[in-house]
Amino acid sequence: MKFIDLSHVIEEGVVTYKGMPAPVICDFWTREESKSWYEEGTSFQIGKIEMVANTGTYLDTPFHRYEEGKDLSQILIEQTALLDAVLISVPYYEQLSIDKSYFEGLDLTGKAVLVHTRWDEKWKTDEYYSGNPFLTADAAEYLVSQRVKLVGIDSHNIDDVSGKARPVHSILLKNEILIVEHLCNLGEIPTDTSFKFSATPPKVKGMGTFPVRAYAVIENL
Repeated sequence: MKFIDLSHVIEEGVVTYKGMPAPVICDFWTREESKSWYEEGTSFQIGKIEMVANTGTYLDTPFHRYEEGKDLSQILIEQTALLDAVLISVPYYEQLSIDKSYFEGLDLTGKAVLVHTRWDEKWKTDEYYSGNPFLTADAAEYLVSQRVKLVGIDSHNIDDVSGKARPVHSILLKNEILIVEHLCNLGEIPTDTSFKFSATPPKVKGMGTFPVRAYAVIENL
């Protein structure tokens, strides 16, 4: 069994979505401050992080798009953990607009569909924030018809951000299909190999998006 980490590191100052603040990571209680509470040689650190929910590799729930949609606290573990998964490879330098033709004829029912565009190669660069590969509305409708559980992508956004419409978010989340954006390292998953995908968020009420530790599990190597 092999584990492949598909998450970006959340670190001080790194912007995930242009126009939103980078995370601030610091000590709430330093090791030095803690020494007075414990016996000699014993200290602890308690960290503090200030960030927007859309930081690093994160999961979108229906509440992100719809006021009455399910939030993080209402998502079941089985919706995000050890999902049978399929990898779709569409390199960004070959195609930016990913329509339903890339998914037709595949066994997708009940699976996590991960779209490998290689856009994560641009992470931490200005190029990352515009001109990204995205799914089309007809692709989203097709994925709904196939009853997939989750759709992930290693791009800046699953939608075309050149305009104001966000049809893929709207279609998938309306049908309670979860979205994971800003994946990375999808190229490390062997082709034609069965694998499972996990991206479980914390159980937070009243929030629709949160960073996850996304990973693939390759079995029977």
